[in-house]
Amino acid sequence: MVLVWLYFIKSRQMIAATSEEYVLAATGFRRFSYSELKEATRNFIEEIGRGATGIVYKGVLADQRVAAIKRLNNASQGEAEFLAEVSTVGKLNHMNLIEMWGYCADKKHRLLVYENMEKGSLAKNLSSMELDWEKRFKIALGTAKGLAYLHEECLEWVLHCDVKPQNILLDANYEPKVSDFGLSRLLSRGHELHNSSFSKIRGTRGYMAPEWIFNLPITSKVDVYSYGVVVLEIVTGRSPSMDGHDAENGCGVAENKRAVEWVREKKLEASPSSCWVEEIIDPAIGVDYDKRKLEVLVGVALKCVEECKDDRPTMSQVVEMLQKLENDH
Repeated sequence: MVLVWLYFIKSRQMIAATSEEYVLAATGFRRFSYSELKEATRNFIEEIGRGATGIVYKGVLADQRVAAIKRLNNASQGEAEFLAEVSTVGKLNHMNLIEMWGYCADKKHRLLVYENMEKGSLAKNLSSMELDWEKRFKIALGTAKGLAYLHEECLEWVLHCDVKPQNILLDANYEPKVSDFGLSRLLSRGHELHNSSFSKIRGTRGYMAPEWIFNLPITSKVDVYSYGVVVLEIVTGRSPSMDGHDAENGCGVAENKRAVEWVREKKLEASPSSCWVEEIIDPAIGVDYDKRKLEVLVGVALKCVEECKDDRPTMSQVVEMLQKLENDH
């Protein structure tokens, strides 16, 4: 009887494993061994990025494709849970989301294999004179489209939880692709999360919505807030965690202003006849830009960073506003 029971358990495990492998195969990516990825990265020597969840290395796969291979910090995650999340992400398909080619779940090792983006991250390019007004607007719109897909178009509700310039990658034509959403929070659409659902606060200082700080329910509006901060950074060139100009007031006290507050103040101080965006625009953009469109874009970003989540638009509403702006000649 014991042997029959053990056989039954083993059979169920084999069926489940076969089913999981079938799902993963159907999504178009494959399972790599750790030794394969170690060889592809030449023992993980060329680092091209890093974040809270792991370090990204450049690698060349056996079929000569150049890949970005992310080595996850959370190696303690169970294989079944890891495969379930990877299989869900593998089904996502949008031109403004990074494409996943494969994964590794080899003993304690957990790695993700992505397409490599020629221009690197938005963070790397923000100080470049290559990012003119047209490219920056395209990046803002494309990023919004990718996030709108995650929030509202795919079967699972995917919260990114760490939208920032380092996680927006650019291809050879500066088309943006949102990355590092691979193991973000997945749940049924319309539900709220509470901070107790997370082992720790997600996100990056300066880009995090107030909900994280005040232990409020987490919805897709946390990504909307972070997106708004990113757009302001695209326009101003100022990191949200960067201090202001440290100008001293009459009392000799330095004023340290975060980027969002600085932009808000500039808008409030502006006279009705002035073009206040000229005071905040990143000089690297140059002089060839549409002032009215730039002002509208900043206005959209400021709506996204409202303190109350209910006052923020959804990402699909952001896309609608930006597309209208794009088509308005």
